Amino acid sequence: MKQKLTFLFAIIISFNAYTQEIAKGYVFEDTNKDGLKSTGESGIANVSVSNGVEVVLTNDDGYYELSLNNEGVVFVIKPSDYQYPVDETQIPQFFYIHRPDGSTEEFRYKGFSPTGILPESLNFPLLPIEKTESFRVLVFGDPQPYTEQELDWFDKGVVRDVTNKDEVEFGISVGDIVGDDLSLFPGYRDVMKQLGLPWYNVMGNHDMNYEAKEDLWTSETFKVNFGPSTYSFNHGDAHFIVLDDVLYPDPRRGYGYWGGFREDQLDFVENDLKHVSKDKLIVLFMHIPLFEENGDSFRDKDRERLLQLISGFKNTLSISAHTHYMRQVFFGEEDGYTGANPHHHFNIGTPSGDWYSGRWNDEGIPEAIMRDGSPKGYVYLSIDGANYSTSYKAAGKDPSHQMSIFAPKVMEEGKRNRDRLVVNFFTGISTDEVHYRIGEGEWLPLRNYSDLDPTYLMKYFEWDTTDELMDGRRPSYPVQTDHLWTTNLPTSLQAGTHIIEVRAKDRYGKEHFGSREVKVLKK
Repeated sequence: MKQKLTFLFAIIISFNAYTQEIAKGYVFEDTNKDGLKSTGESGIANVSVSNGVEVVLTNDDGYYELSLNNEGVVFVIKPSDYQYPVDETQIPQFFYIHRPDGSTEEFRYKGFSPTGILPESLNFPLLPIEKTESFRVLVFGDPQPYTEQELDWFDKGVVRDVTNKDEVEFGISVGDIVGDDLSLFPGYRDVMKQLGLPWYNVMGNHDMNYEAKEDLWTSETFKVNFGPSTYSFNHGDAHFIVLDDVLYPDPRRGYGYWGGFREDQLDFVENDLKHVSKDKLIVLFMHIPLFEENGDSFRDKDRERLLQLISGFKNTLSISAHTHYMRQVFFGEEDGYTGANPHHHFNIGTPSGDWYSGRWNDEGIPEAIMRDGSPKGYVYLSIDGANYSTSYKAAGKDPSHQMSIFAPKVMEEGKRNRDRLVVNFFTGISTDEVHYRIGEGEWLPLRNYSDLDPTYLMKYFEWDTTDELMDGRRPSYPVQTDHLWTTNLPTSLQAGTHIIEVRAKDRYGKEHFGSREVKVLKK
């Protein structure tokens, strides 16, 4: 009899652990901005609310109901004519995370304290704004400080570099918020609040609770600090989807990580998009790029399903980071994307550059040029209706700094030395038009190719050729990049100083310019 009771008690505990509750409440217009639904504050109809898988619409009174288990989340997907309230560090407040008994696993970095029983009514305040057609989004790749020192470098070298916030409505960091030390999350939040912008965050592979035995629980400390790791919202004529695409442990081998999604995440995307007009711009933010890097870095079936889900929309874009170099890839039918135009995936540069390496500048901040020769920096995503364009800002540089130019400092008059001009157009793609001219001569085309950036190689080997110790840290070995253009320089140049000008036109039709001086000497 005692055995039977013990068995029955175990069944009851197991059943309670997965008991489905009903989360219910209102999405309302918070006219007095106190975060509470007061008498006279109206509910908002037809707003999407999700539990991370299902998506429902509020009724005419702004009321919703959703199932919720003991490890659940509820969040509201704001319409374009509303904004989320933010906390004191500018983190949008649009969610409730249900952990009645706290985080179920013991982690090195704190998860959730017990949240107690589910509130009788979960109400979400929204603040009305005028819908805007044209706006900008500030996008950071990996900040990734491993120490307080590196967090300070991120602050002084990048965050304080952001002076142009014209038309910027919000910002987002695309993963690796920190470098494994999750106790730096609060310090990062304090740094970011200086920008005065609502700031969203993507989870990266260095933001995880590594002690987690299942992928679902790797984001507990991240969620404590930033909220859900997969969610969406509307702004202007764009629908933004934020995705945690780090599978940990790697299901193939039980350790390490793999790029991809759980089935529940992709179910959420499918359910979410059912309520999004097909003429909207769809923008996806994730950490690990969708393309393959150094082998099988992303689960094929997950990429294919995601691309299929967004194929019916007018314009689509996805943005990642992770690699610490810049690359742009276009996915088509062979990849599962069947939209009218190939899907544009932009793997952006990072504020940490090459992990805070390289020589220090006069302020003691690492140069941190990335392995493809691109400078550390950040992206402006400009949106106009359902159309978009991107631009890159190199931290600490003038906005016009969009290329590096490699050429000999001196050439010998009349001598055939096979002297080469190499241009690294940081955000270039192979179909961009890149030309050069010498002096007032004719503009001539440069040839696109893939290789190691020679300007970066010079900096890399500087650590082998120096006669004295240098401040800073040796950069990483370079990677091959496809945003290089080259030609052989003419041997007919007369003795004297010549200016090489370069003109690059990007995929949006904008022209960028750079120049380099070369001296031709008589022997």
